[in-house]
Order: sequence, then structure tokens, then C-alpha cells
Amino acid sequence: MAKLYVVATPIGNLSDMTPRAIETLKSADLIAAEDTRVTRALLNHFGIDTPCISNHQHNEEQRASSLPQRMLDEDLTVAVVTDAGTPCISDPGSVLVREAAALGIEVLAVPGPTAMASALSVSGFDTREFAFYGFLPRQKKELREKLLSMKRSGTPIGVVHESPHRVIELVRTIGETLPGCRISASCDLTKLHEKTIRGTAEEVLALLEANEKAEKGEYCLVLDMSGVELETQEEHSAASLEAQLFEEMLSGFDLRQAALTLTERGHKRNDVYRARTNVQRFIDDLMSDYTLEEDDSDE
Repeated sequence: MAKLYVVATPIGNLSDMTPRAIETLKSADLIAAEDTRVTRALLNHFGIDTPCISNHQHNEEQRASSLPQRMLDEDLTVAVVTDAGTPCISDPGSVLVREAAALGIEVLAVPGPTAMASALSVSGFDTREFAFYGFLPRQKKELREKLLSMKRSGTPIGVVHESPHRVIELVRTIGETLPGCRISASCDLTKLHEKTIRGTAEEVLALLEANEKAEKGEYCLVLDMSGVELETQEEHSAASLEAQLFEEMLSGFDLRQAALTLTERGHKRNDVYRARTNVQRFIDDLMSDYTLEEDDSDE
């Protein structure tokens, strides 16, 4: 009977490979890997010769459209893995799982390492309630809006991933946007030079800037937003919604995006819609007057 195993692999330390994961990969008919080269190196280390096919973010939709049916037709057992950690958590795999489950294929988890759980466990924060956000937006405006949305969600702890080349700017923006936020920043989890630094956003930023090796190794950050208090004007500006829409448009958003931003800030959808209609009417009238002036000048 066809089966799909979601297999976690080490995020750094090969000793974290579980006996069940090794046995699953050995007995599978096929391994769907994020990067076959990375996975082949892992398989060679454990003496596993199961054939591999690629299943990454750029081809997963195509792969998932055919592989589950092939599994049924040929009665295959397939294991899905990523370069490191647990598939489907900010990594490929979820599309393949979805399509396999839709065809009635049994999907089983082979648990193991994940950076998210590891970073939470060493943070020292109260992690009874948390939310995982993966990688945050790169553009500063969108990043600020996302951070504010995370705070407003009411969940005190947020977990995010970041590359070593952008981690300093991320922490700086966190400090500017969420005053009072505490951070536990873990780098190279389970590896030889694993390091976790903790403190306020400002303290963590100073430590990162002072570390000449900060731009090496992937980061997993745990944000404790329980002590963050946003200023009233940050939550709901005293300016009219029309004025706020124009402000967002001046920063580079079109009217639709500006309206969406106000809705995400907590303004009522109907109020934003009316304000958007007023702004659109104003722009249309302005353009109409401009056209009339051009016609008059032609005469």
C-alpha cells in the first residue's frame, strides 16, 4: 500500500539523525528531496542507497501533480526530506502532502530536528503560546507592518527565520517598531559553534554589530512581545482615514494596497471602503479638471 513519510533530518549535528529516520529512508522506494546533492551526501554518510528525485519550491507543484498517482499505480513508499530539519515547516513538502492525502495515501510523520523548536527551547521565554512566521518581508515598510500585525495578534511569542546577511537590519527594525521587545537569537543550532544571544532588541543588535562573524550561519529568532506597548498614534492615527490613505500612497502604495494596510491596522473594513471611495472620487475629479485645463489651453 502506498505511503508517504515526512522525514525530519539533522539541522547541523548528524548525531541527531534518528534510527527510525534512517530505517525509513533505507526502506523507502523513493526519496523526494529539496536538493538531491545535499540529501545524497546525508544518505552516503548513513550508507543509504535509495534513489532520489527533486522536490523543491520551484517544481513541487509539478511534482505533486504526478507523483502521488504514480505512488498508487506502482504501490510506492516515498519519503520526503529537505536540506535540513522538518519538511513543510518553512520548507517544501506541504504541496506533496496535500495531494497525496487527497488521493487517500496515508501520510506519516517521522519527527526529528526543527530549528523552530530548538530555538524556542533555549530562549528562556514563556513559550506556552507562540506563533511561527518563517521569513518576514524584506522591504522595510512591509516588514514594519508585519511586525505590528504580529504584536496586534495577541500571541506574545513569535518565531522567525532570517539569513545572516539581513539579521542585523531585521533586529534594528524590530527595535524601532516594537519598543520593549526581547529577542533570543540562535545561530548555527546544533552545530559546533552554536550560539544564542538574548536581551532587548537594542542589546542583541549591539552584540551582533560587535561580532565580526555575525554574517555567518542561519538565524532563528524568538521574539517576546509581551512587554511591547505601542503608542496610541501608532495603533490608530488621529488623522482621517482619507489622510492616512494619501500618506500610504505617498510612500509608494497604490490605493488598493493603502486601503489593505489600513484594514490590517484594525480599522473597520466599511470605514476604509468609504474613505477609499472618497479618495478615488477626489483623484478622478482632479484628473478631470486637469484634462479640462489642457483642452482650454489647446484652444
